Amino acid sequence: MNLDNVVTDRRNVLRGAIAAAVLIPLGGSLMSCATGGPSGGGGAAGTVSAKNPFGMADNSTIDSVIFDGGYGVDYVEYAAKILEKNHEGSTAKVASSTQIGTELQPRFVGGNPPDLIDNSGAQSIGFNTILDQLEDLQDVIDADNLEGDKIADTLYGGVLKPGTFDGKLAAINYVLTVYGVWYSSSLFEENGWTPPTTWAEALELGAKAKAAGKYLFVWGKEAATYYQTLAIESAIKEGGDEVRLALENLEEGCWSLPAVQSVFEAMHEVIAAGYMKPGGSGTQFTAAQAQWSNDMDALLYPSGSWIENEMKDNTAEGFAMKGFPAMVVSESAAMPVEALHSTAGEPFIVPSQGKNVAGGKELLRTMLSKDAATNFAKTKLAPTIVKGLVPADGFGSTALVSQTDMLDAAGENIFTWGFVDLYGTNADQLVVWNTFLDGKSDVATLTSSLQAITDKVREDDSINKIEIK
Repeated sequence: MNLDNVVTDRRNVLRGAIAAAVLIPLGGSLMSCATGGPSGGGGAAGTVSAKNPFGMADNSTIDSVIFDGGYGVDYVEYAAKILEKNHEGSTAKVASSTQIGTELQPRFVGGNPPDLIDNSGAQSIGFNTILDQLEDLQDVIDADNLEGDKIADTLYGGVLKPGTFDGKLAAINYVLTVYGVWYSSSLFEENGWTPPTTWAEALELGAKAKAAGKYLFVWGKEAATYYQTLAIESAIKEGGDEVRLALENLEEGCWSLPAVQSVFEAMHEVIAAGYMKPGGSGTQFTAAQAQWSNDMDALLYPSGSWIENEMKDNTAEGFAMKGFPAMVVSESAAMPVEALHSTAGEPFIVPSQGKNVAGGKELLRTMLSKDAATNFAKTKLAPTIVKGLVPADGFGSTALVSQTDMLDAAGENIFTWGFVDLYGTNADQLVVWNTFLDGKSDVATLTSSLQAITDKVREDDSINKIEIK
């Protein structure tokens, strides 16, 4: 994927980025921790130099825990080996986890968090609960990379916004993620099918899929909220910023807005018509995804751009994966059909109470080197926030090239949101969406259930609220 032609300012219009937030003082977070040392955190002090900007001590041990999802953890292991070579005698440990919140929240409470964390996945830790316990990572951005260039000058514009809270860069999101609906372009060409731009066209395609003995969509239990993401994308495109801000700010009745309801109704039509493959609530999500990518039982699958790498061992030969933006409901939608949900993802954080804060930052600095970032793009078939490292042929990936096409077509019509990750509501919402996709609830029940989750967060005075503008 060649992003050289993507206008850098495009990233500056990631409307909904939490950088614009006004932080209400923390009241219900985990126990705060003292900081100290050359990086403002724990660990022995080393000599500060151009090659050691955070003063990481000699013979250090770095403890990192990385979410083991669509991108795996080997890309951090790659950077860890570079660090160990550059800091002889030091060890960078890389542990994997699929339950970040469950496994690491007790360590925050106990005062012994890891030095570097990829706070991702369905069980990620809500940033509002740990914000005051995280390092400000601006010094990482201000440092030089391994090649001697200032890191800030090597990044796409706007990519730091999702991890910025009230002026504090609490997380560096490593991967530039494009969200869309993915399909086999070879299968579509073979059958003369066209990717839908509206939900009405999706219904028509569902009928064609059924006639061919296939389904329109498939889902797995742990990823049922991928359809919530698709619904929110469609609703924001339909209703504009009014919808985005209502959801972001947990407004009463936000799930009942006409634009949201119109998308829910369209989804319900798909389910009622039998175009959603049944049994997803009892199917592990990668197994369900394989029904799409390998068996081609279904035509479409909504996901972030990690999907190609996640399913690389379970994708049919000649699949030729491509993507397109979320469908709109009507021709009078507030945003064009090309409007795209895209943002920087995989938020890396450095806890202030880690034993080796300087080491955590040094590992993150190493990950932002051209060497490590190019390795990620080549092996994961997705770009990092480091610009200009992906060739025009996308390393042979049709999906990676497709991301360029979507970004080019979207222009400045790029948006995102953060309330689900900010307040950690995904786990509760998974239950609601599995029931809906199973055909066991209607639009009214879906709406009231999602609103109840939102209201619970809004009305809980112990939860820190962030106003989004």
